[in-house]
Amino acid sequence: MRLFSMKPYFLVLLLLLMSIDVSNAQTKRVRDYGIEIGILKPGPLNAITDVKGVAVGHSTRIEGDNIRTGVTAILPHNGNIFQQKVPAAIYIGNGFGKLAGYTQVKELGNLETPIILTNTLSVSSAIDAVVAYTLNQPGNEEVRSVNAVVGETNDGWLNDIRGRHVKEEHVLEAIKDASTANVKEGNVGAGTGTICFGYKGGIGTASRVLPEKLGAYTLGVLVQTNFGGVFELNGVPIAKELNNIPESYSYDVDGSCMIVVITDAPLDSRNLERLAKRAMLGLAKTGGIASNGSGDYVIAVSVAESNRISYSSNESYNSIHLLRNENVSPLFLACIEATEEAILNSLFAAENMTGRDGHQIDALPIEQVLKLLKKYNRLKERKE
Repeated sequence: MRLFSMKPYFLVLLLLLMSIDVSNAQTKRVRDYGIEIGILKPGPLNAITDVKGVAVGHSTRIEGDNIRTGVTAILPHNGNIFQQKVPAAIYIGNGFGKLAGYTQVKELGNLETPIILTNTLSVSSAIDAVVAYTLNQPGNEEVRSVNAVVGETNDGWLNDIRGRHVKEEHVLEAIKDASTANVKEGNVGAGTGTICFGYKGGIGTASRVLPEKLGAYTLGVLVQTNFGGVFELNGVPIAKELNNIPESYSYDVDGSCMIVVITDAPLDSRNLERLAKRAMLGLAKTGGIASNGSGDYVIAVSVAESNRISYSSNESYNSIHLLRNENVSPLFLACIEATEEAILNSLFAAENMTGRDGHQIDALPIEQVLKLLKKYNRLKERKE
């Protein structure tokens, strides 16, 4: 009788254990450590996908010693975005960046494509991919113009950015991967090679839901963190305590932060721009300074179904339902809180990374940070 070999079974077991390890790599976020940002409640996922219909997808490129980059795609709704445009606005915190599609959003006040985030030298590839995606959507056979909105940060310290390794296929992969479920954070997608406050940055997200008396609207934020400053966490001076103060205030604070804000509140582009400005206050609360060499942009979108803008219509007027100015302030607070927490989640989710030319960036030293938060009485009992 011939005995069967155990080797294939060991390989299966090893692969299973590896998959479990990867899936559990980001099991804890800021709130899981007893850190509560702000006063408003997050949504069920505490993510931008708490806003109904919003989907996020990633394409992550980690190859060899030098490729550490990727793409993140944010879809405001699951329909044909070109045919059913959404009100939008873009606010420039500091303009050292390459945000494609800005002028048409500014001029017309709407968004007609997915929002794509990637690295600085891959913006053109992303534009090509979004144009191809849009032209190939059923119903767009006669479309002759597409305003692709593509943002970026520079991941050139960890990534061989000059190699331009993000191709059209990777952008389409991120769009295809888009899901309304939990959003992967940290070293994924456009956050694969980013750095924040000298630690490993990445993708982060958070949300807030207003109380019923304030409209019960949901607002979500997604960030691509690649910027510097003097890091604070919930008011605790982490940078000072850990002696991680910038030395030159030049390259050590430069970078960029892309911030995407989406809400189901019925806002037009004017109030969306006002909302977008508040996201920069959330960045400032973490210690970001929007330095001279930083490209800090906020893209704000309303997905309220009543206010979607049809590409073609026989009507001469748009019929819209707008929130009054005096009812927007709670959303301002929600935006500030969700932006702050999204940035922190990007740091807590990120892991150590070694990349181009052996450059290594360590993740945020979470245990040290938790001790400081406890010292300043800013830490609640940890969840297990």
